[in-house]
Amino acid sequence: MAKSSSNNKFWGLFRLPFKQSGNTTINSSSSSSTNLTQQLNQTSNTVSSVARSLLPTRRRLRLDPSTKLYFPYEPGKQVRSAIRIKNTSKSHVAFKFQTTAPKSCFMRPPGGILAPGETIIATVFKFVELPENNEIQKDQKSNVKFKIMSLKVKGELDYVPELFDEQRDQVAVEQILRVVFLDADRPSSVSSYRG
Repeated sequence: MAKSSSNNKFWGLFRLPFKQSGNTTINSSSSSSTNLTQQLNQTSNTVSSVARSLLPTRRRLRLDPSTKLYFPYEPGKQVRSAIRIKNTSKSHVAFKFQTTAPKSCFMRPPGGILAPGETIIATVFKFVELPENNEIQKDQKSNVKFKIMSLKVKGELDYVPELFDEQRDQVAVEQILRVVFLDADRPSSVSSYRG
């Protein structure tokens, strides 16, 4: 008998943590799995928030035309083009128009708030400069660009441009539009003046 008690003492020195008796093993096992699950959830939340920040923002507006604004090429005149702006999100969205040439281009309305699913047709006006030496400017590129920005807002608000300054980190650039001039003599042709 003395041998068996010394054997138990000897093997007791090498007991592993998972070789514990009945209820203790289950409790420690379940508590470790709970801790592991919590750690994994925290890690996945952190990873998903990082991944979301790296992904491009989902567009809130659909623009038609989507990448170019078409203007008749009539030097010395103010010409116009229309753009359809539709709110495709499930919340109210404010939009704002910007241009690289505010003296020769503007949009009516310059901004506003659209309800979910609402569509507006805006008009963009541009003054077409006279060509130098009375030459046709088929090879010159226009540096003018148009930018439509959006901002998710809560409910129906009155539109004020300062909304975009107050919530600058929430503003998304929806699209940068390029200028394409149409030949006024031949309406079906497209001159690729891009800016």
